[in-house]
Amino acid sequence: MSDFAHIPVLLEEALSLLRPERGGVYIDGTLGGGGHARAVLDKLDMASKLVGIDRDSEAIAAASEALKPYGSRFTAIRGNFFDMKRLLAAAGIGATDGILLDLGVSSHQLDSCNRGFSYREDAPLDMRMDAAQALSAYDVVNGYSFEELARIIREYGEERYAGRVAGQIVKEREARAIESTAQLAEIVRKAIGGAGRREAQHPARRTFQAIRIEVNGELDGLEGALRDAESLLRPDGVLAVITFHSLEDRIVKRTFRSLEHPCICDRRAPVCTCGKVPTSRALTKRPITPTEAELARNARSHSAKLRAIEKL
Repeated sequence: MSDFAHIPVLLEEALSLLRPERGGVYIDGTLGGGGHARAVLDKLDMASKLVGIDRDSEAIAAASEALKPYGSRFTAIRGNFFDMKRLLAAAGIGATDGILLDLGVSSHQLDSCNRGFSYREDAPLDMRMDAAQALSAYDVVNGYSFEELARIIREYGEERYAGRVAGQIVKEREARAIESTAQLAEIVRKAIGGAGRREAQHPARRTFQAIRIEVNGELDGLEGALRDAESLLRPDGVLAVITFHSLEDRIVKRTFRSLEHPCICDRRAPVCTCGKVPTSRALTKRPITPTEAELARNARSHSAKLRAIEKL
Protein backbone atom coordinates (compact mmCIF):
# COMPACT_ATOMS: atom_id res chain seq x y z
CA MET A 1 0.00 0.00 0.00
CA SER A 2 3.01 2.26 0.02
CA ASP A 3 2.09 3.46 -3.46
CA PHE A 4 -1.13 5.05 -2.18
CA ALA A 5 -0.16 8.67 -2.74
CA HIS A 6 -2.38 11.72 -2.66
CA ILE A 7 -0.93 15.22 -2.57
CA PRO A 8 -3.13 17.11 -0.10
CA VAL A 9 -4.78 20.08 -1.79
CA LEU A 10 -5.11 23.50 -0.12
CA LEU A 11 -3.36 22.05 2.92
CA GLU A 12 -2.12 25.21 4.63
CA GLU A 13 -5.39 27.00 3.94
CA ALA A 14 -7.39 24.14 5.47
CA LEU A 15 -5.16 24.03 8.55
CA SER A 16 -5.52 27.78 9.10
CA LEU A 17 -9.31 27.39 9.13
CA LEU A 18 -9.48 24.20 11.21
CA ARG A 19 -6.95 25.46 13.81
CA PRO A 20 -6.03 21.99 15.15
CA GLU A 21 -3.47 23.57 17.51
CA ARG A 22 -6.48 24.26 19.75
CA GLY A 23 -6.66 20.52 20.44
CA GLY A 24 -9.68 18.25 20.75
CA VAL A 25 -11.26 15.68 18.44
CA TYR A 26 -10.88 16.12 14.68
CA ILE A 27 -12.42 14.16 11.82
CA ASP A 28 -11.04 13.60 8.34
CA GLY A 29 -14.13 12.31 6.59
CA THR A 30 -12.29 11.49 3.35
CA LEU A 31 -9.05 9.98 4.63
CA GLY A 32 -7.48 8.92 1.34
CA GLY A 33 -3.73 8.43 1.73
CA GLY A 34 -3.72 10.42 4.97
CA GLY A 35 -1.98 13.59 3.76
CA HIS A 36 -4.39 16.03 5.38
CA ALA A 37 -4.74 13.77 8.42
CA ARG A 38 -0.98 13.70 9.02
CA ALA A 39 -0.79 17.50 8.89
CA VAL A 40 -3.65 17.83 11.40
CA LEU A 41 -2.08 15.25 13.72
CA ASP A 42 1.21 17.13 13.64
CA LYS A 43 -0.60 20.20 14.97
CA LEU A 44 -2.61 18.39 17.67
CA ASP A 45 -1.33 18.02 21.22
CA MET A 46 -0.76 14.58 22.73
CA ALA A 47 -4.16 14.55 24.45
CA SER A 48 -6.05 15.10 21.20
CA LYS A 49 -7.04 12.68 18.45
CA LEU A 50 -8.07 12.39 14.84
CA VAL A 51 -10.53 9.94 13.30
CA GLY A 52 -10.22 9.15 9.61
CA ILE A 53 -13.15 7.81 7.58
CA ASP A 54 -12.97 6.35 4.08
CA ARG A 55 -15.06 3.90 2.07
CA ASP A 56 -11.99 2.64 0.17
CA SER A 57 -10.39 -0.34 1.93
CA GLU A 58 -7.06 0.40 0.20
CA ALA A 59 -7.10 3.93 1.63
CA ILE A 60 -7.84 2.65 5.13
CA ALA A 61 -5.00 0.13 4.95
CA ALA A 62 -2.50 2.62 3.52
CA ALA A 63 -3.35 5.45 5.92
CA SER A 64 -3.36 3.10 8.93
CA GLU A 65 0.16 2.02 8.03
CA ALA A 66 1.41 5.54 7.28
CA LEU A 67 -0.07 7.02 10.46
CA LYS A 68 0.93 4.16 12.76
CA PRO A 69 3.55 6.36 14.53
CA TYR A 70 0.70 8.44 15.99
CA GLY A 71 -0.54 5.43 17.95
CA SER A 72 -3.92 5.74 19.65
CA ARG A 73 -4.20 9.39 18.65
CA PHE A 74 -5.34 8.16 15.21
CA THR A 75 -8.28 5.87 14.48
CA ALA A 76 -9.40 4.70 11.04
CA ILE A 77 -13.01 3.76 10.28
CA ARG A 78 -14.12 2.23 7.01
CA GLY A 79 -17.36 3.76 5.80
CA ASN A 80 -18.94 6.62 3.89
CA PHE A 81 -18.84 10.07 5.51
CA PHE A 82 -22.53 10.28 4.57
CA ASP A 83 -22.97 7.95 7.58
CA MET A 84 -20.66 9.97 9.82
CA LYS A 85 -23.10 10.38 12.70
CA ARG A 86 -23.72 6.67 12.94
CA LEU A 87 -20.07 5.70 12.44
CA LEU A 88 -18.85 8.10 15.12
CA ALA A 89 -21.60 7.13 17.55
CA ALA A 90 -20.61 3.47 17.15
CA ALA A 91 -17.03 4.47 17.96
CA GLY A 92 -18.16 6.33 21.09
CA ILE A 93 -17.40 9.79 19.66
CA GLY A 94 -19.84 12.64 20.15
CA ALA A 95 -19.04 16.31 19.61
CA THR A 96 -16.00 17.26 17.52
CA ASP A 97 -13.79 20.32 17.16
CA GLY A 98 -13.10 20.16 13.45
CA ILE A 99 -14.17 18.19 10.38
CA LEU A 100 -12.46 18.15 6.99
CA LEU A 101 -14.04 16.77 3.82
CA ASP A 102 -11.90 16.55 0.67
CA LEU A 103 -14.41 15.47 -1.96
CA GLY A 104 -13.67 13.77 -5.25
CA VAL A 105 -11.26 11.05 -6.34
CA SER A 106 -7.80 10.56 -4.87
CA SER A 107 -4.67 10.52 -7.01
CA HIS A 108 -4.21 6.85 -6.16
CA GLN A 109 -7.66 5.97 -7.44
CA LEU A 110 -7.05 7.91 -10.66
CA ASP A 111 -3.63 6.36 -11.17
CA SER A 112 -4.59 2.75 -10.34
CA CYS A 113 -5.26 1.17 -13.72
CA ASN A 114 -7.52 -1.52 -12.30
CA ARG A 115 -9.92 0.99 -10.72
CA GLY A 116 -11.19 2.35 -14.05
CA PHE A 117 -11.53 5.99 -13.01
CA SER A 118 -9.37 7.52 -15.73
CA TYR A 119 -9.96 7.93 -19.43
CA ARG A 120 -6.17 8.14 -19.89
CA GLU A 121 -5.51 4.48 -19.06
CA ASP A 122 -7.21 1.37 -20.43
CA ALA A 123 -8.87 -0.56 -17.62
CA PRO A 124 -12.06 -2.46 -16.83
CA LEU A 125 -15.06 -0.15 -16.37
CA ASP A 126 -15.34 0.01 -12.60
CA MET A 127 -15.10 3.45 -10.87
CA ARG A 128 -16.24 2.11 -7.48
CA MET A 129 -14.71 3.91 -4.50
CA ASP A 130 -15.94 1.00 -2.38
CA ALA A 131 -15.01 -2.19 -4.20
CA ALA A 132 -17.59 -4.11 -2.15
CA GLN A 133 -20.57 -2.24 -3.56
CA ALA A 134 -22.61 -3.83 -6.34
CA LEU A 135 -23.09 -1.00 -8.86
CA SER A 136 -20.12 -0.32 -11.17
CA ALA A 137 -19.52 1.83 -14.23
CA TYR A 138 -20.00 -1.29 -16.38
CA ASP A 139 -23.55 -1.61 -15.05
CA VAL A 140 -24.33 2.05 -15.73
CA VAL A 141 -22.88 2.11 -19.24
CA ASN A 142 -24.37 -1.21 -20.34
CA GLY A 143 -27.59 -1.24 -18.35
CA TYR A 144 -29.01 2.28 -18.16
CA SER A 145 -31.52 3.41 -20.74
CA PHE A 146 -30.77 6.15 -23.25
CA GLU A 147 -32.87 8.58 -21.17
CA GLU A 148 -31.06 7.71 -17.94
CA LEU A 149 -27.63 7.99 -19.54
CA ALA A 150 -28.45 11.32 -21.18
CA ARG A 151 -29.74 12.69 -17.88
CA ILE A 152 -26.72 11.81 -15.76
CA ILE A 153 -24.23 12.88 -18.45
CA ARG A 154 -26.06 16.20 -18.84
CA GLU A 155 -26.62 16.84 -15.10
CA TYR A 156 -23.50 15.34 -13.52
CA GLY A 157 -21.08 15.95 -16.38
CA GLU A 158 -22.59 19.23 -17.57
CA GLU A 159 -22.01 17.87 -21.06
CA ARG A 160 -23.71 19.86 -23.82
CA TYR A 161 -23.59 16.83 -26.13
CA ALA A 162 -25.16 14.45 -23.58
CA GLY A 163 -27.75 13.21 -26.05
CA ARG A 164 -25.13 12.44 -28.67
CA VAL A 165 -22.93 10.61 -26.17
CA ALA A 166 -25.81 8.59 -24.71
CA GLY A 167 -27.01 7.69 -28.19
CA GLN A 168 -23.56 6.52 -29.28
CA ILE A 169 -23.19 4.42 -26.12
CA VAL A 170 -26.52 2.69 -26.74
CA LYS A 171 -25.63 2.10 -30.40
CA GLU A 172 -22.20 0.64 -29.63
CA ARG A 173 -23.38 -1.66 -26.83
CA GLU A 174 -25.98 -3.23 -29.14
CA ALA A 175 -23.06 -4.73 -31.08
CA ARG A 176 -20.98 -5.72 -28.03
CA ALA A 177 -20.71 -4.91 -24.34
CA ILE A 178 -18.63 -1.86 -23.44
CA GLU A 179 -16.10 -3.27 -21.00
CA SER A 180 -13.12 -0.92 -20.82
CA THR A 181 -12.33 2.73 -20.21
CA ALA A 182 -10.57 2.93 -23.59
CA GLN A 183 -13.73 1.75 -25.35
CA LEU A 184 -15.86 4.29 -23.56
CA ALA A 185 -13.41 7.15 -24.14
CA GLU A 186 -13.34 6.38 -27.86
CA ILE A 187 -17.14 6.20 -28.03
CA VAL A 188 -17.41 9.65 -26.42
CA ARG A 189 -14.76 11.06 -28.74
CA LYS A 190 -16.64 9.69 -31.73
CA ALA A 191 -19.97 11.08 -30.48
CA ILE A 192 -18.67 14.59 -29.89
CA GLY A 193 -16.62 14.65 -33.08
CA GLY A 194 -14.84 17.78 -34.23
CA ALA A 195 -16.08 19.90 -31.34
CA GLY A 196 -14.20 17.67 -28.93
CA ARG A 197 -10.96 17.89 -30.89
CA ARG A 198 -10.94 21.65 -30.38
CA GLU A 199 -10.86 21.22 -26.59
CA ALA A 200 -7.66 21.40 -24.58
CA GLN A 201 -8.66 18.34 -22.50
CA HIS A 202 -9.99 14.96 -23.56
CA PRO A 203 -13.69 15.21 -24.54
CA ALA A 204 -14.49 12.15 -22.38
CA ARG A 205 -13.65 13.83 -19.08
CA ARG A 206 -17.18 15.12 -18.44
CA THR A 207 -18.83 11.79 -19.23
CA PHE A 208 -16.37 9.94 -16.99
CA GLN A 209 -17.09 12.42 -14.19
CA ALA A 210 -20.84 11.91 -14.62
CA ILE A 211 -20.63 8.12 -14.52
CA ARG A 212 -18.30 8.17 -11.52
CA ILE A 213 -20.70 10.43 -9.62
CA GLU A 214 -23.61 8.13 -10.45
CA VAL A 215 -21.72 4.96 -9.46
CA ASN A 216 -20.65 6.36 -6.09
CA GLY A 217 -23.73 8.45 -5.30
CA GLU A 218 -21.47 11.42 -4.66
CA LEU A 219 -24.20 14.08 -4.83
CA ASP A 220 -27.19 12.15 -3.50
CA GLY A 221 -27.44 13.05 0.15
CA LEU A 222 -24.46 15.43 0.18
CA GLU A 223 -26.49 18.25 1.70
CA GLY A 224 -27.74 15.94 4.45
CA ALA A 225 -24.20 14.77 5.14
CA LEU A 226 -23.01 18.36 5.46
CA ARG A 227 -25.82 19.14 7.89
CA ASP A 228 -24.99 16.04 9.93
CA ALA A 229 -21.34 17.07 10.05
CA GLU A 230 -22.24 20.57 11.21
CA SER A 231 -24.47 19.14 13.92
CA LEU A 232 -21.50 17.21 15.34
CA LEU A 233 -19.42 20.35 15.92
CA ARG A 234 -18.89 21.90 19.32
CA PRO A 235 -19.27 25.71 19.58
CA ASP A 236 -16.36 27.26 17.63
CA GLY A 237 -15.86 23.95 15.82
CA VAL A 238 -15.08 24.20 12.10
CA LEU A 239 -16.35 22.28 9.07
CA ALA A 240 -14.05 22.72 6.05
CA VAL A 241 -14.94 21.26 2.65
CA ILE A 242 -12.80 21.02 -0.49
CA THR A 243 -14.68 20.48 -3.76
CA PHE A 244 -13.46 19.79 -7.29
CA HIS A 245 -16.40 20.58 -9.54
CA SER A 246 -19.19 23.10 -9.69
CA LEU A 247 -21.97 20.65 -8.78
CA GLU A 248 -20.38 19.86 -5.41
CA ASP A 249 -19.48 23.48 -4.76
CA ARG A 250 -23.04 24.66 -5.39
CA ILE A 251 -24.39 22.20 -2.84
CA VAL A 252 -21.78 23.21 -0.25
CA LYS A 253 -22.37 26.92 -0.88
CA ARG A 254 -26.16 26.56 -0.65
CA THR A 255 -26.03 24.41 2.49
CA PHE A 256 -23.57 26.66 4.31
CA ARG A 257 -25.66 29.71 3.41
CA SER A 258 -28.80 28.10 4.82
CA LEU A 259 -26.99 27.27 8.08
CA GLU A 260 -25.88 30.89 8.39
CA HIS A 261 -29.18 32.41 7.19
CA PRO A 262 -31.94 29.85 7.90
CA CYS A 263 -34.86 32.28 8.21
CA ILE A 264 -37.63 31.50 5.72
CA CYS A 265 -39.88 34.44 6.55
CA ASP A 266 -40.97 36.89 3.88
CA ARG A 267 -38.26 39.52 3.62
CA ARG A 268 -40.91 42.21 3.91
CA ALA A 269 -42.00 40.92 7.33
CA PRO A 270 -41.03 43.32 10.16
CA VAL A 271 -39.94 40.46 12.46
CA CYS A 272 -38.97 36.82 12.08
CA THR A 273 -41.77 34.42 12.97
CA CYS A 274 -40.37 31.13 11.62
CA GLY A 275 -38.14 30.65 14.65
CA LYS A 276 -35.17 29.44 12.61
CA VAL A 277 -31.90 30.84 13.96
CA PRO A 278 -28.35 30.64 12.57
CA THR A 279 -26.26 27.73 13.84
CA SER A 280 -22.99 28.58 12.08
CA ARG A 281 -21.21 31.49 10.44
CA ALA A 282 -19.18 31.50 7.24
CA LEU A 283 -15.40 31.68 7.55
CA THR A 284 -15.03 31.99 3.78
CA LYS A 285 -17.24 34.57 2.10
CA ARG A 286 -15.75 33.41 -1.19
CA PRO A 287 -14.17 30.02 -1.83
CA ILE A 288 -10.41 29.75 -1.34
CA THR A 289 -8.60 28.50 -4.44
CA PRO A 290 -5.02 27.25 -4.99
CA THR A 291 -2.15 29.69 -5.33
CA GLU A 292 -0.06 29.83 -8.48
CA ALA A 293 2.68 27.98 -6.60
CA GLU A 294 0.34 25.12 -5.72
CA LEU A 295 -1.03 24.94 -9.25
CA ALA A 296 2.53 24.59 -10.55
CA ARG A 297 3.28 21.90 -7.96
CA ASN A 298 0.06 19.92 -8.32
CA ALA A 299 -1.92 20.19 -11.57
CA ARG A 300 -4.82 18.24 -10.06
CA SER A 301 -5.52 21.12 -7.68
CA HIS A 302 -6.63 23.46 -10.49
CA SER A 303 -10.38 23.14 -9.87
CA ALA A 304 -10.25 22.90 -6.06
CA LYS A 305 -12.33 25.24 -3.91
CA LEU A 306 -12.34 25.42 -0.12
CA ARG A 307 -15.26 26.68 1.97
CA ALA A 308 -15.63 26.61 5.76
CA ILE A 309 -18.13 27.43 8.49
CA GLU A 310 -17.75 27.80 12.27
CA LYS A 311 -20.37 26.58 14.75
CA LEU A 312 -21.93 29.32 16.86
